[in-house]
Amino acid sequence: MSAPVFVVEAAALAAERVVVEGAEGRHAATVKRLRVGEEVVVTDGGGRAVLGVVAAVGKERIEVEVRERREEKAPEPRITVVQALPKGERGELAVEVMTEAGVDVIVPWAAARSITQWKAERREKSLGRWRNAAREAAKQSRRTHFPRITDLETTAQVAARLAAAPLALVLHEEAAEPLSGIDVAGAAEIVLVVGPEGGISPEELAAFAEAGAGHVLLGPTVLRTSTAGVAAASVLLAKTGRW
Repeated sequence: MSAPVFVVEAAALAAERVVVEGAEGRHAATVKRLRVGEEVVVTDGGGRAVLGVVAAVGKERIEVEVRERREEKAPEPRITVVQALPKGERGELAVEVMTEAGVDVIVPWAAARSITQWKAERREKSLGRWRNAAREAAKQSRRTHFPRITDLETTAQVAARLAAAPLALVLHEEAAEPLSGIDVAGAAEIVLVVGPEGGISPEELAAFAEAGAGHVLLGPTVLRTSTAGVAAASVLLAKTGRW
């Protein structure tokens, strides 16, 4: 079994004994019940990590004796998924599985036909749940580069993001070209749009097409919005050689 991952601020990784405290330390000491001598990985979520062994355990903290330091480059090409807001807890599910697969950036999108809309009073709380889901999934999947969850974007902001992307794609059930047939060679970033349960509106499709995004078909079946992203990302990860 691979060593568990814990997160600290970047500055803390410079010490010969890395201290994991706060919520992470409490989880390590009281939930995982780590003992002296057990192997762990401590990361800042930005590619820097130390491999070490637990040297001391406190009530809500552990100290890790460093055995090896690593600094990993960000994966290339970058995979960004624009995720229309799903209903209920399916948003966190979408974030969780895309993080486990290896998606680098997840953009919550307020699509016109999204059943769920983040009103001003709940936006930060909802965004916090997405970011927490990403953090926990990144730890579980042993990532040292954690995905970035952006602020909620409007259709106009998504269109601008697509216009700036080297390769921009929109999943659509009426598209003629399969995602598996797209040439991804040389693209530093691939931005993929996943629509809501009610589908992407004609106005949104037109805006995205004007921004230069191509329409692609994922497969013969219609997936939920919460699972379409990870399925499509898996195709791209395989095609780009990241898998």
